[in-house]
Amino acid sequence: MYEFAWPWLFALLPLPWLMRWLLPAADSGEAALKVSFLNDLEALARRKARPVLPSLRQQTPYVLLWLLLLTAAARPQWLGEPLPIAASGRDLLVAVDVSGSMDYPDMQWHDEDITRIDSVKKLLGDFLEHREGDRVGLILFGSQAYLQAPLTFDRHTVRTWLDEARIGIAGKNTAIGDAIGLALKRLRQRPAQSRVLILVTDGANNGGQIDPLTAARLAAQEGVRIYPIGVGADPQENSNKGLFSINPGVDLDEPAMEEIARITGGRYFRARDGDELSAIKDTLDQLEPIAQQPTQARPATALYSWPLAGALLLSVLLVIREIWPNHPLQRLLSKKHFLHQHPEWRSRLKRLRLRRRR
Repeated sequence: MYEFAWPWLFALLPLPWLMRWLLPAADSGEAALKVSFLNDLEALARRKARPVLPSLRQQTPYVLLWLLLLTAAARPQWLGEPLPIAASGRDLLVAVDVSGSMDYPDMQWHDEDITRIDSVKKLLGDFLEHREGDRVGLILFGSQAYLQAPLTFDRHTVRTWLDEARIGIAGKNTAIGDAIGLALKRLRQRPAQSRVLILVTDGANNGGQIDPLTAARLAAQEGVRIYPIGVGADPQENSNKGLFSINPGVDLDEPAMEEIARITGGRYFRARDGDELSAIKDTLDQLEPIAQQPTQARPATALYSWPLAGALLLSVLLVIREIWPNHPLQRLLSKKHFLHQHPEWRSRLKRLRLRRRR
C-alpha cells in the first residue's frame, strides 16, 4: 500500500505564492528611472502598484519543482504485508556491581585466574546474547546506580556495553538498594508476570539512599523477581593472595542476598569459580518465557529518493537554461529545434492553428 508518512506537509503548497504576495520585491541592482512625483501619481490613481506574476507557462517548471520537493518531504513509502514479531519472553534487567572489589583476581576460568568483573562478563555475555525474544537491559552500580542500556531487543549491543564496563565508573562503594530501586522504576510499567532482575555483586550494601530489603519489598509488591548472584572465591581458596586478600565470607552479605531472593520469589546463586558460573547460566536459561501481547509490523520501503532525484534533475535543467541559453542541451529542448528535427509535427501544428481560426 502506498502512503505518505507526513501528508500534512502538502499544506505548504501555497507558501511560495504567499511569500511573493506579502514580501516586498527584491532590488534587481539595475539602474532605474527615478520620478520624484510617483507617489502623487499613485495617489491620483487611488491604487498601489501590485507585483506582476509571471505567466502560467513561466511558472510551470517551478511549480513542478516545488511539488517534487513537497512530495519528497512528505516521505512517500510503500507498506508491505503485516509480519508478526516475536513478543514472548521476559523483560530482564541485569544489575552489575562495578565497585573496586570487583577487580580482585580470585576467580578461575579454564584454569586461569581472572578478575570477578571479567568472570561476570563471561557469564552474562553469553546469557544475554541467547535470550531470544526477551527485552534485556543493563544497570551498572557502585556508589550510585546508572542505567547503561534500557530494555531492548538488541541483545548484542547490551552485551557490548557490558564488555565495555570499567571498574570504578560508578564509584567505589556498593549501593545495592539503589540498583534495585532503579530496576523497579524501569520494570514497573511492563507486564506484571515478566519482570526479572539479575543482581550481581561481591559485597554488602555500604552506599546509596535505599535499604536493599526495603527495595526488595517494594519489588515484591510490583511483581519483580530478583535473582542475586554472589561472586568471589571462598576464604581458603583465597589464602595465597597475600596480606591484602579480600575475604568473601566477610565482604559478601549472603544472608541479605538470600532474603532478597526469598522476598521477591527469586533464587540466590553463589559463584566461586567458572564451573559454578556455567551452572548458574544454565539454570537462568531455564526461565520459562511469559507470553505477552502479540504485535505486528509492516515493512516500509522509502520512496522519497525518486521525487528528490526528479527535483534535482529539473533544477539542473533550469540552471542550464539561465546560465547557458545557447547550450546544446538547451537547444535540444527548444521548440524550434524539435520542429526542425521533426517536420511532420510542423505541418500538424499548422493544421491545428487553421482549425482554431475557423
